[in-house]
Amino acid sequence: QVQLVESGGGLVQAGGSLRLSCAASRRSDSSGVMGWFRQAPGKEREFVAAITWRGGSTNYGRSVKGRFTISRDNAKNTVALQMNSLLPEDTVVYYCAAATPLAMTTAMSGADRAYVDWGQGTQVTVSS
Repeated sequence: QVQLVESGGGLVQAGGSLRLSCAASRRSDSSGVMGWFRQAPGKEREFVAAITWRGGSTNYGRSVKGRFTISRDNAKNTVALQMNSLLPEDTVVYYCAAATPLAMTTAMSGADRAYVDWGQGTQVTVSS
């Protein structure tokens, strides 16, 4: 099991930027793909972005493509999510997750069933 701790959430005005960070307790085969998801109360979890530890391949959800950038620091076992041009509808709790190595392609596609370890979440609030 990988422990994940998110940080960097907060309050920002529309059009502003925030950078989220996720620290993983270790990086092993079980963390071949790392992802960011978000979920509003009463709504389904939404895929935001995913990245491979090896090679840094990325994929993004449609609602954030072009505005958010996911990156990783293999030496520090951290994954970041740079969020630019934030919109009020980006106001939700963001979760970092680590995927099982058995479903890396599924994980990169954004399916949350491929992720086995989750952080506690960090709140992002965008004011209009």
